[in-house]
Amino acid sequence: MPKASHPASRLPCDGLVSSQPSSPAARILIADDQGDVLEALRLLLKGEGYATETARSPNEILLALQEHDYDAALMDLNYTRDTTSGREGLDLLARIPAIDATLPVVVMTAWASIDTAVEAMRRGAHDYVEKPWDNARLLAVLRNAVELGRARRRAQRLESENRTLRAALPRMIATAPTMRAILQLMERIGPSDANVLITGEHGTGKELVANWLHVSSPRSAQPFVAVNMGGLSDGVFESELFGHVKGAFTDAKLDRIGRFELADKGTLFLDEVANATPPQQAKLLRVLQSGEFERVGSSKVRHVDVRILSATNADIREELAEGRFREDLLFRLNTIEIHLPPLRERREDIPLLAQDYLRRFADRYRKRSAAFDAAAMQALLEHSWPGNVRELSHAVERAVLMSQGEQVRAIDLGLRAGSVTAAPRFDELTLDEAEKLLIRRALARTGGRVAQAAKLLGVSRSALYRRLELHGLGDAT
Repeated sequence: MPKASHPASRLPCDGLVSSQPSSPAARILIADDQGDVLEALRLLLKGEGYATETARSPNEILLALQEHDYDAALMDLNYTRDTTSGREGLDLLARIPAIDATLPVVVMTAWASIDTAVEAMRRGAHDYVEKPWDNARLLAVLRNAVELGRARRRAQRLESENRTLRAALPRMIATAPTMRAILQLMERIGPSDANVLITGEHGTGKELVANWLHVSSPRSAQPFVAVNMGGLSDGVFESELFGHVKGAFTDAKLDRIGRFELADKGTLFLDEVANATPPQQAKLLRVLQSGEFERVGSSKVRHVDVRILSATNADIREELAEGRFREDLLFRLNTIEIHLPPLRERREDIPLLAQDYLRRFADRYRKRSAAFDAAAMQALLEHSWPGNVRELSHAVERAVLMSQGEQVRAIDLGLRAGSVTAAPRFDELTLDEAEKLLIRRALARTGGRVAQAAKLLGVSRSALYRRLELHGLGDAT
């Protein structure tokens, strides 16, 4: 049932101690079986700017808590059952958390005793006040209670938002050491505004990582806009990214908003960014440096606030060395770089990934497929997966459609003959190739941290830096 809100009433109360509440219009539930007590408390609290509501019995208290939200409750321990034990109020204290676990309760009784006070606190009371009360103390206790209640509500709201966020995060299956290190890095940088460059072969899940970073960030409620840089010619680049105004060129029949404006306050994902031509790179660099641009055909400067995530399957260091990619643009894009290993280098994840795809596709196609037989799993583990996770997804989808029982067979997967291979054998590599492979794996396992990678490799950090430069592996963090 939705809970109603009540505006604060600010009645003057001459002669009472004045002490401002922690926040205006805090709502207080006052409960006592004596009308004169309720009226005195109501006048005191309203004179301090609190909104109040009264109750005269435990049942009225429970009903009020079910219907409205309060910042704190001030309630007597004795009602109609007897006048001295406080048992009604103590029993009530144990029931309140089931209705509102965040509500601080201040209890009061004319028959105070240490034992009753201890029992009230044990059952969840925030504080204890004796009758007749001291105005200054009672107001101070209530201020603290209101602050506590609001802090609890904020914490509860944040926890709820975090649960929602965790539920909304794209599913990441990563048990291999290389992937666990990457997940740890993603968890650190996701909530930031840092620009991230995601590298890796085709089909390794670069867009999935970009989505994960967006959803885990404070920008998650704002747009996530993706653009394939490899599909933009120089003629349409500015219109696509920055937009245009009506009449800017022959086909500009209406104003158009570009991708940067669409992603304002959110995230812009530049896929295949290494395919941008030199003129495109220059225009992209300008907006990344200043956050400003003009629509095609307009001289009005526009400002945007976007987080840039980008991805490429190219060797960006080689593109840099060959002069095909601007170094200053790379600096803008890769505040943090995440390199996704190919599936053949994270074979520990293949069974879990395959089973997850099997469950999803079986649900989609209403099939009974529930497991892989031994031969099918062996085929999955031995396949070279040149198309990486994307190829695995397609293979499992095909297998679900082709299977005739609850188990998927190797033949259902449709893997090409001759494509079964193990990871590269060291006896087939040159010394340079083997060293480069070991360095890449060490960096992947440590999330790019050179000091830890050097320790894994048994060399000094300076020696590893020299080898990074020698093999053109670039800087690491």
